[in-house]
Amino acid sequence: MPHNVSLITTIAAALGLALVFGFIAARMRLPALVGYLLAGIFIGPFTPGFIADVDLAMQLSEIGVMLLMFGVGLHFSLDDLMEVKKIALPGAILQIAVATLLGMGLATTLGWSIGAGLVFGLALSVASTVVLLRALEDRGVLDSVNGRIAVGWLIVEDLVMVVVLVLLPALSGPLGGKADAAAGNLWASLAITLAEVAVFIALMLVVGRKFFPWLLWQVARTNSRELFTLCVVAAAVGIAYASAKLFGVSFALGAFFAGMVLRESDLSHRAAEESLPLREAFSVLFFVSVGMLFDPSVVVNRPLEVLAVVAIIMFGKSIAAFVLVLALRYPLGTALTVSASLAQIGEFSFILAALGVSLELLSTEAQSMILAGAIFSIAFNPFVFKTLEPLQRWLHARSDLARKFERSADPLAELPFTVEQEKLTGQVVLVGYGRVGRHIAGMLATCGVHYVVVEENREMVKQLRSEGVPAVAGSAAEPAVLIQAHIANASVLVIATPDTFHVRTMVETARALNPSIDTVVRTHSEEEARLLKQENAGRIFLGEQELAQGMTGYVIERLKDRQH
Repeated sequence: MPHNVSLITTIAAALGLALVFGFIAARMRLPALVGYLLAGIFIGPFTPGFIADVDLAMQLSEIGVMLLMFGVGLHFSLDDLMEVKKIALPGAILQIAVATLLGMGLATTLGWSIGAGLVFGLALSVASTVVLLRALEDRGVLDSVNGRIAVGWLIVEDLVMVVVLVLLPALSGPLGGKADAAAGNLWASLAITLAEVAVFIALMLVVGRKFFPWLLWQVARTNSRELFTLCVVAAAVGIAYASAKLFGVSFALGAFFAGMVLRESDLSHRAAEESLPLREAFSVLFFVSVGMLFDPSVVVNRPLEVLAVVAIIMFGKSIAAFVLVLALRYPLGTALTVSASLAQIGEFSFILAALGVSLELLSTEAQSMILAGAIFSIAFNPFVFKTLEPLQRWLHARSDLARKFERSADPLAELPFTVEQEKLTGQVVLVGYGRVGRHIAGMLATCGVHYVVVEENREMVKQLRSEGVPAVAGSAAEPAVLIQAHIANASVLVIATPDTFHVRTMVETARALNPSIDTVVRTHSEEEARLLKQENAGRIFLGEQELAQGMTGYVIERLKDRQH
């Protein structure tokens, strides 16, 4: 037996206790990740008993971050990100500014320096992509418009933090910390960082989009499942590592772009399936490692300060994001989803706090308060997401202001008067203009069937209107949106959006406005399909079943042809 088995010990202890505590949490009807965090606290250096290797646990959690971001990249194309840039870019930057000011205000109240307040505020301003992805996947809205906006928002936050991590050493001296002799000139450092990020992105989009899909296809031709899985994991981890070492980009962003370039391959769905077990296992290690960093004594020694930190994370920056999204004329549902997505902090906050301590800008006590805020906000985040739907219903039922926010003098929320009346009688109302919705719309147009698109993505609605397609911006769960789509005169409602969260409300609203309307619903889950059938939601289409029926029909036709 080897004498040094710290890696095996850490993995065994982390996964074993995560299973135990996660199972207990699930039986208590709590999110499993609460159990994972408790497992980390249990084997961390601040509690008695067995202590796992914190440094190894953090490195293992980084692999989890890489694989998880790689999986997100496999679901998101460059076009998806470009569609949300007009809300994600200004929204994320303004939200970071507001959250940083709130953190600096608390730091000033506590008597800290401006430099400490700046680092503290920045650490509280950036949310964890890992936590967000877990929440969106659990609700089945990762591929929805709101999901893409939330992910795009956090990608912008990550890019801003990459720049901050480079600039902070150069600014340390003027801010009252330890001057970093290796930091060099501020403007030179900024120019080099931006150039490196630009070169990395250009290489991935120009060279990577051709090379890596080709490589994946070559490996697939060997008919070796092990080699294919190895190729996928090696691409995710290798590109992430190279991006950090050669271009100064974070592991998370590097892995995200690795997934985006592999998405160009026809084998991207298989790549996502093959990497899923590893993504799940290593993402658990991320939450365990966060728990290991937490010192429970800070809650006892500084309870009011910790409470203030949690309030800034969960309420301060979420309210700021909520107002910003509504100001950009997006629906109330989008504002609530983005707000819930930002009500936590994670990996970049830890990195920033550690850098602040090393530069003598931030005290270790402040670092512990940031970690405490992360623990509580991550643990409460699933509950925040669970409140979204009832909160939205409550606001609409009791608040005229909420209804005004939802339909706030937005020209895209109303169908233009120039649309011919014949196109608004017996038409199809198509909810969602994603990959499936586009195909449906194309076939309807080919058959000469009139249709109106209901889409939450404002940029997509603008594009459709410029092409002469009748389209309305908003959520089809809202009666005002369906009224604008002339649902009362429609013949069929087609729900093609991947967001199954509001399907029942959409169907109920449409039938209330037009009792004779036929409804067609797309779903991804057999359980969801069964529930919708029980509720008589109309004709339900499940992707796997329709694919199987189509293939079987083709096989039977071919067999009949051979018999004749």
